[in-house]
Amino acid sequence: MHATTVTGSAKEPASTEPTVAEPPALGSLQRLVARALTEAPWHLALALVLAITLVLRLWGVKQGLPYSYNVDEATHFVPRAIAYFSHDLNPHYFLNPPAYSYVLHIAFALWFGSGDAVSRAYAADPTEVFVVARVVAALLGTTAVWLTYLAAKRFFDRTVGLLAAAVFGLAFLPTFYSHLALNDVPTLAPVALALYGTAGVMRWGRRRDYVIAGLGVGLAAATKYTGGITLACLLGAVVCDAASRPRLAPLRRLAIALGVALLAFVAANPYAVFDFSAFQSGITQQASLAAGQDPVKLGTRSGNGIGYYLWTFTWGFGWVPSLASLAGGALLLARKRIGMALVFIPAPIAFIVFMGGQQRYFGRWLMPIFPLLAILAAYAGVELVRWLARSRRLRAPVAGAVATVMLLSQSAVADTHSDALLSRPDTRNLTRAWMVAHIPAGSRVVIEPLVPDSWATDIGVALPATPTGERWWRFPTWVTDVDVHGNPLPAGEVRGVVVDQYERTLRPALLDRYVKEGFCWVVLGSLQAGRAFAEPNAAPAATAYYAELANRARLAYHVSPFARGAHPSPFSFDWSIDYYPRQFRLPGPEMSVYRLTGGRCS
Repeated sequence: MHATTVTGSAKEPASTEPTVAEPPALGSLQRLVARALTEAPWHLALALVLAITLVLRLWGVKQGLPYSYNVDEATHFVPRAIAYFSHDLNPHYFLNPPAYSYVLHIAFALWFGSGDAVSRAYAADPTEVFVVARVVAALLGTTAVWLTYLAAKRFFDRTVGLLAAAVFGLAFLPTFYSHLALNDVPTLAPVALALYGTAGVMRWGRRRDYVIAGLGVGLAAATKYTGGITLACLLGAVVCDAASRPRLAPLRRLAIALGVALLAFVAANPYAVFDFSAFQSGITQQASLAAGQDPVKLGTRSGNGIGYYLWTFTWGFGWVPSLASLAGGALLLARKRIGMALVFIPAPIAFIVFMGGQQRYFGRWLMPIFPLLAILAAYAGVELVRWLARSRRLRAPVAGAVATVMLLSQSAVADTHSDALLSRPDTRNLTRAWMVAHIPAGSRVVIEPLVPDSWATDIGVALPATPTGERWWRFPTWVTDVDVHGNPLPAGEVRGVVVDQYERTLRPALLDRYVKEGFCWVVLGSLQAGRAFAEPNAAPAATAYYAELANRARLAYHVSPFARGAHPSPFSFDWSIDYYPRQFRLPGPEMSVYRLTGGRCS
């Protein structure tokens, strides 16, 4: 039997034989059904991983509110996203790129309906504003997990992809920082997108894969500058692509990818071009801060930055996933999969060496390379399971279950512990509640800079107790009459004090000034005091100040974040903020309120 076909304008003569139902259509339907049934378990498993990932990121998302206790969250992103409603979109600030702030600006417009509505909500009670911003971060973090699955599936297969999504989705640091409106977690979505495009370049070398990779690189760098490390992965894939086809074609497509990356960066950060001098100044200032050209930040963990980051992997990513990622890289080299090795190995090494060479280092700064390491760890885990199954040492399901538990258990326990903490009251909120009940409005208090300015106010209410409408008169800890070395400034002169250098302004003589001026209540916390005691030789005047305070004042209130009988965790900028140690039972620092005596404080 012949069917009628049409090619251009010419037609073949129609058959005079009767037509019957077309069996091929039924066969196609059967194949579609069979494929759907085959794919269904994988889709369900991925959906489960993504659901768990999202739940872990939303559990405890209101922690600390209505006060934002993370300085970067409180000052860098949410307020700037709101400020865009009242002036142009120029951030006039480039220490951090503005892409995440722009995303929040759009989210606020959609959620609240107008700039006036956002501003009113932020002034009356910022809880809802911060929750929206944090949910955006959590959703972008979950998107990054999905894109990591797609990238790993392209690089290897869907088994590796599913395990990589689970390893990355449960990793402690991305899970914890999804609870804050910071740019670290949102950066991971375009990072994973760049890896997805890079995997396509490795596999097929198509122009569209170069475009996707370039788009991811540009957006990642526009969200957090260090997200640009994904360019190193793309370059590794280009080398591999050039080895398998005429070399000019990959180079032309690389030029396209770089052009797309530049366009994406400028589209998400347009004032890097329109206000280039401010952009250049911000980049220079960020480099100066990271390199520690300003006075060294008290409390920074002593030792080498590279060693610090290697230690961070053991808890922020997990012992087993970290070792598995090393095994995955070694396996690529042993099997002479040089193209894959060029994509996966140089970028993390270069990133750790560069970041470890800075004077300041924090665990969350490692996160741009977590998707890469998760894929490597999953690859090693899957290959181990397959080897055990082939050698009949263990049945594949048993081996797979054991490998999965080993890769995920540490992170799962840490996430659950952390999220349970974040759902409880912060020690700073508890301290404030006690102060409201026991310290009269209008009293003069010294509050260390470990809380936002709004902490001294009743949110949305101006009290007549002070000219500024705050509940208490605050001692001006934000200015000082000594220089950075503790030497007195000329009479009548003062200078501003940043949070990181507050401890360098302390000395016992301040207590006499407090008493003389009637500042009888002193509120302190381990997030500040811990810096001085972590490096007593670097801040001897500060440690003397705290010792004298304990002698001259009565401890009126104290709350510890640690479980009763537990040994307090040593001061660490990471562990004092992300609460990884199991000793924590509440979020927040150790808080104390002292009542001075003598003079006007009698």
